[in-house]
Amino acid sequence: MAYAPPPAPGPGPQPGYGQQAPWQQQQPPGPYAPPPPAPMGGPAPQASYGPPTPDEQNWALMAYLAQFLVSALAPLLVLMLKGRSPYVRRHARQGLNIAIGALVVWIVGFLLIQAADALAVIPLAYTAVVMFFLIRASIAVNRGRDVTVPAFVAWRLLK
Repeated sequence: MAYAPPPAPGPGPQPGYGQQAPWQQQQPPGPYAPPPPAPMGGPAPQASYGPPTPDEQNWALMAYLAQFLVSALAPLLVLMLKGRSPYVRRHARQGLNIAIGALVVWIVGFLLIQAADALAVIPLAYTAVVMFFLIRASIAVNRGRDVTVPAFVAWRLLK
């Protein structure tokens, strides 16, 4: 049995199997096109900027590690000094979100401690979790990998 090519369509293009009608075809994105929408229930697509340079890795690393010395000031300075790099900007904003969240928890914790001394465990436990994720993010950034800290640690205040 021999197979023959499919019959030629009639006048004009007709959508068939595996084809889309002209009004259903997607146009290629232009230079100023918005990013594609996120899939339902999934995270937003992240742009890929290629591998970071060693300088970008060092600045992103300082956005996390220097928080052990100067808290929210470190990622704020990194954001102001080297915020033009998308890689550094992303990690500086994430580090700043972590620091602001920790400061808020400590302020609220200090007020709760006035009511009951046993509530001092809350800011201390949160600080231990923040330190764990700061170290984890520092290691990942130092290796050139992208890391996302969970939302309960890095509150989405700066986007």
